[in-house]
Amino acid sequence: MISFVSFVSFTALVGLLSWWFTRREDHGDATNYFLAGKSLPWYVVAGSLMLTNLSTEQLIGLNGSAYLSGTVVMAFEVVAAVGLVVMALYFLPRYWHNGIATVPQFLERRFDAQTRQILSGMFLVFLVLNFLPFVLYSGALGMNGLFDVKGILGVSEAASIWIMVWLIGTVGAIYAIWGGLKAVAVSDTINGVGLLVGGMAIPILGLLALGEGSLWTGVDVILTSQADKISPIGAEDSAIPFGALFTGCLLLNVYYWCTNQTIVQRTFGAKSLAEGQKGVLTTAFLKLLGPLYLVLPGIIALEMFGPSLGNGDSAYPRLVAEVLPPYLTGIFGAVMFGAILSSFNSGLHSCSTLFGLDIYQGLINPHADGRRVVVVGKMFGLGLAVFAMCLAPVIANAPDGLFILMKKLAAIFNVPILAVIVMAMTTKSVPAYAAKISMFMGMASYCIFTWGLGETLFGFKMHWLHFVFVNFAFLCAFMLLMGKLSPAGKTAQFAQNLVGGSNEWKPVRWVSAVVIIGTVGLYAALDILGS
Repeated sequence: MISFVSFVSFTALVGLLSWWFTRREDHGDATNYFLAGKSLPWYVVAGSLMLTNLSTEQLIGLNGSAYLSGTVVMAFEVVAAVGLVVMALYFLPRYWHNGIATVPQFLERRFDAQTRQILSGMFLVFLVLNFLPFVLYSGALGMNGLFDVKGILGVSEAASIWIMVWLIGTVGAIYAIWGGLKAVAVSDTINGVGLLVGGMAIPILGLLALGEGSLWTGVDVILTSQADKISPIGAEDSAIPFGALFTGCLLLNVYYWCTNQTIVQRTFGAKSLAEGQKGVLTTAFLKLLGPLYLVLPGIIALEMFGPSLGNGDSAYPRLVAEVLPPYLTGIFGAVMFGAILSSFNSGLHSCSTLFGLDIYQGLINPHADGRRVVVVGKMFGLGLAVFAMCLAPVIANAPDGLFILMKKLAAIFNVPILAVIVMAMTTKSVPAYAAKISMFMGMASYCIFTWGLGETLFGFKMHWLHFVFVNFAFLCAFMLLMGKLSPAGKTAQFAQNLVGGSNEWKPVRWVSAVVIIGTVGLYAALDILGS
């Protein structure tokens, strides 16, 4: 009962505060609804970025991977800091200079309206099929494991999954569709504080349990018994080879933090370019803390329970149940619920933005006013929410597991989108037709490599992260060649102009350097500890 009351109370508090801070917003104005009226301070931008990124597929999935493979899997979390530096220094100033609300709008100015619509369609397909249902289903699994919904309600496991999917989806839709970006960002920030506190508490409690009340004894147990799991420098046959940090892992992080509409939309709502850059780099520092709550708990679970937990997906829920006092279960459940909601409602709001601005106003009804665009975007978002809630339980029987399936599907879209945007920003000669061909050709080449050739290239086995880099280089080379053969008549000067002077955050470069040094230092320190 105490767990239930604390869960409901914390969840209600977040909803009340989100309503209070956004009650006077005019959602008839497209800028207010889609970009929070460009009013977000840096700490709200940072909180929203963190919570949009973090959800149960990471808390459970990444810790599960650490349980199996050790700290090498922290690459997806730590290299993100480098991607955020690229966003702060390079991508965000160019986006800001062009006053855009969606990434596809940027491509329209560089290429043409059709390129914008193709990219919007790719983003929507990716979010609808590869993001929203997975967030809902993994969230339902996590909440069921924490609160035993099946036992409490006396229903089957399948029924409990349906119930939690519709509960999460309904609440998330309310935030995203009727609250707008500012309500999403405010709730993200509040839940972000709770998630950082709760997430950091789990490894501390786990180490205390291993050390029989002594934190440092627990640390010593891990360093002694699990020394082979501590070094993040992966061999070529490991889950993430060290060389992949400089190829596919880096590119995927640049894609995610610099071009993914769900992520970058948070920065478009900042008060100013400087506030956006501060928020992005604050997130970069927070990502360097990620291994403490997204990797270390998996290694603690390995020491505590041994290698008998199967695929590792149960490692984190099992550890939480073991070390968390019962009176804190409700609050931690509310924080997890907030993380799930954050990812879902952020994705849903981005779908509404893409459809309203890029498809409806950009293609169907160019003369629609802001109020009409918002209404259409909300209705589209509501339909997607219902569709995602219906689809989520259906993916339960994915043969490769949810986490692997999600990553493989995501990689189909990531590289072509990133290659086209990089070419749009850095070249003047690449024509629009080359960008369009590259988006479809990049998707096809990855599918052929992964499923047609069994992850081999010219007969040689290749780690999929290395092929991500090969695919990116191939697409860029193709577009550059087409630019030489038939140069574009339209220039990209607007895309290459930086916003300088007082508009940028003054310390942005040296703070970025500190982030890079911190990233290298973290890898070096863990390698020394694990040697």
